[in-house]
Formats: sequence, C-alpha cells, structure tokens
Amino acid sequence: MSEERIPAWILDRLRANLRGAGIRIADADIAGMNEKGFLKNVMAFEEVAAGGPPDALPDYVADWRPHRPVAAAGSLGTPSGTDVHSIAQIAPLVRNGEVSPVELTERALSAIQERDAHLNAFQLVLTDEATERARVAEREIADGRYRGALHGVPVAVKDLLAMRGTVTTAGSKILAEWIADRDATAVERLIAAGAVIVGKTRMSEFAYSPGSNNAHYGPTRHPWNPDRDAGGSSSGSAAAVADGLVFGAVGTDTGGSVRIPAALCGIVGLKPTFGRTSLAGAVPLAWSLDHLGPITRTVPDAILMLAALEGHDERDARTRRCPAIALPPDGAAGVRVGVVMDNGVASGMGTAEALQAWREGLVALERNGAELVELEVPEMAALWTLNGAVLALEAAAYHEPMLRTRLDDYGEFMRQRILSAYAYGPHSFVRAQQARAISRRRLEALLDSIDLLTVPTVPHAAPPLGVPTTTMHTAPFNLLGWPSVTVPVGLTSEGLPLAMQLAGRPWDDASVLAAAALVEAADPGRLRSRRRLGPSPPAGQA
Repeated sequence: MSEERIPAWILDRLRANLRGAGIRIADADIAGMNEKGFLKNVMAFEEVAAGGPPDALPDYVADWRPHRPVAAAGSLGTPSGTDVHSIAQIAPLVRNGEVSPVELTERALSAIQERDAHLNAFQLVLTDEATERARVAEREIADGRYRGALHGVPVAVKDLLAMRGTVTTAGSKILAEWIADRDATAVERLIAAGAVIVGKTRMSEFAYSPGSNNAHYGPTRHPWNPDRDAGGSSSGSAAAVADGLVFGAVGTDTGGSVRIPAALCGIVGLKPTFGRTSLAGAVPLAWSLDHLGPITRTVPDAILMLAALEGHDERDARTRRCPAIALPPDGAAGVRVGVVMDNGVASGMGTAEALQAWREGLVALERNGAELVELEVPEMAALWTLNGAVLALEAAAYHEPMLRTRLDDYGEFMRQRILSAYAYGPHSFVRAQQARAISRRRLEALLDSIDLLTVPTVPHAAPPLGVPTTTMHTAPFNLLGWPSVTVPVGLTSEGLPLAMQLAGRPWDDASVLAAAALVEAADPGRLRSRRRLGPSPPAGQA
C-alpha cells in the first residue's frame, strides 16, 4: 500500500496526534506503516463506526452476562486414544509414584537444552528453581499431600507473566532488566497446584503481533517445519508444548494469541470467557481484550489447566465469581452448531485445504448427534475491525510514556504498529465501544437459535518463519469476550496442521470444551500419531 492511498487527513491527524503526545515520527516509519498495512484498519474503522447512531450506549457501560442458563454439570470422560504423554495420562502415574516428578523435570530440562537452541521457544529456563520444585513435589506426593493433576508436572509460562525474582521482558528490550517482586496470579495458581514451571517462553514484542516475529530475540520456529512460523504472540508456549518440551503452557490472547499458535502447531488452545482467569501481574496489551488461557496437547489437559487457573481474583477487577468448570454429559445430541459460511471478509473463509479439514471436524460433531446450522455472519468482518481499533487505542494508552522516552528501543514492527494508533480520531474509542455494543447484541441474538459457533481457526496453515498470521477468525471473540477453543482437524498436503475453532456463550466454556473433545476423539486428521511426544516417562512406565 502506498502513502497516496491513505487519505491525507488521516496522515495529518496521525502527525498532529503524535506531536500533541510529544512523540516524534520519522517519514520512514510512516512509509513502513503503509507498507505493512497498519493504517488500513483505521480506514476500515471509519466505515464501521459511521453507521452507528450517536446516542448508542457504549459497550463498557453494559453488564453482559449469559442470557440463557449454562449447561448443567456432568461427566465428559476421557476420549479414547488420548496421548499417553498428556497431563491426564501422566498425572495418575505421578500420583501413584510410578513416575518421579524429579525425573520428569530433568527430562524436560534435558529436552529444552537439546532442542531449544534451534526452536527458540524459551526466553528463560529455570533449571535450579524447577529442579527444587520437583523435589518438593515428590516429597509432598510421597507424604500423601497430592494437590491434583498438575502436581509434579513440567509446564511453562509466557514471558509477560511476572515471576518473583526473575526478569519479565514481555518480548521487549525496554523491560529486559525488569525483575518482578511478586508472582502473577496465574503463576501463583500454578504453583499452588503443584506444577513445576521450567521456564518462560518467547513471544512477539509486547504481544503485539500474531506471528513470532521479534526484532530483539528472533522468531520461534514451527516444531513440524523449521522454515514455518509458530504463530503468535504466545509463540514459545505453543512450540514448547507441540515439540514435547513441556506438558502444558500458559499464554495470553488479545486477538488470537493463544489460539493462533496452538492451531498452527497442531495442538489445543483455549481462550476462556473474559473474566474467568486473572491477568494480574501480566504486562497488558489491551485491558478489555486480554484473556489468559492454557495451551495443551489435548482438550482434557486444557480442562485440567483451566481448573487450576480460573476464578475470581481481588487483584484483577475484570475477574468474576463463576462456577468452577464442569462438563456436560457425553455426546452432542441436541446441540445446534452454527456453521459460518460467510464471514463478511472479502478474502473469504480460507484455503481449500483449511475448509476441507474444518468440514471433517463438522462431520465428527454431526456423527455425535450435533445439528449443523449453516449461517451467514458478515458482522464478523466489523468485529475484526473493531477489535483492531480498541486494541490499538488501549495499547497506545499504555505505551505512550515509553514512546516518548524510549522510542528507539522498540523494534521496527512494534514501533510502527503502535504509532499507527495515533491515526485514530479523538472520539474513536467511544465510537468503537458504541459499535462494539451494537455488534454484541447482533451476535448474541444468534445464541437464541444455536448453542455453538464454528469457523476455521485460521484460514491457512503456518506461514513462512517470521510472518504474522491473520486474526480475522479469532479477534471477533476477544471483542465479544466469548469462550473459544481451537482443536486440530487435519493436515495440508505439505503435512502442516489445520484447525477448527468453536465458540459459545459467555461462561459456558464447558459446552465449548465438550464439543472440542468430541472432535479430538474422532481425530479427523489423524494428527495424534504425528505429534512429537515428550518429555517421556521412564521406559515401561507409560
């Protein structure tokens, strides 16, 4: 895109707003914004926001709750064929003393040392701390003080979650020497569950890219093909789980940053309902869009990690008091699944291979009793645009002090993307929230006739290394705050994973996960046999 294609008044507003904020701008950065398409969303936003009434109530004054009761608690069971090396499978062996947490942790650390120089999934490896936590876990379990399925199991956390006494870079040069004095709530809860955190994972700079591109620490390679990208921004978390370095990891998701890398790497990524998990102690990207969730090899593992992470937190006003995750009965009889046939995006729903793999997932649901309802949901395009606008405006508010004083310490991609936020007008945030409320009402009306909504998680397989992935199918559910999960459903002709996304009513995460578990159990793409497994238990103990 050339600068001439951007209206002059937008460029003038960009320059004026930056001057008013005391932030300098170079012509090269404006050219870079145009080349990367960062100003396209500003133009799209003007079109979306222009259609709404000026007296519409903005979304931030709403008290959105489920308008229908969530599913009753029940039992899902373990899908047949679940990976032997999943959390659900390893936990009983750890509990019974058949597998040692110390040996399991040592194997994880050894695998990281052996493979991560090439993969680039870890920002920081906590060898001494993890080994000591594993020893404590082993003693506790031997003494009968078993804490649950994560006790003694090696996991990782994204490097924007604070851990006391360690550096939390958030993928940036600016925070490269910030040592936290308190754990993030998610870290506290993992530790309380007995998990062994072996390290902190790579991410795009300040989480502001759906790819692994990072000017300071380099990209994270795809575990299946090193020439492809692992996705972002929770790049290292997904790559570490998919490559078998850890059993599960925590990521954050503002426009798809849990689901995109999980989808590209052939594993499971869950974005819970907004407010179900705490982000206290996490470096923010956009306060009203950020979510925190698990990245795992299987759906049951995502459930186990969510159970440890969820719940109200006095440190995070966004969290709500909600019932603990409980799954509905087996099967999908009577479940109506809305199948999005038109998302309103000019480029379409996805490649032929992505759509075919998605259809295989739909067949799996139908065979388990679900009713498929084809829908046109052109509003998704507007939701995608609005997510980009709200994200940019909230991110700029957080970064403005650093943009004034440390502009040159941002990498080019991050610097140009965050500066492009200043092209929005003075009332854009409120206008975006008005349009957000209108779009929410339109989408919630769908839930009167369906139980779940599904689209391909991403419209294609993993792009070349360092290339960001589109958020067109994931970002709408951040704006809505609905729970959504990605589950693998197939492979391209080149052997790269493809995925299905399922979304549902706020706080009904259980139904979303139950449907994903049915798809996973059917294993439509026969992915399970292609996954790298590890860190392995001792021979004869799996």
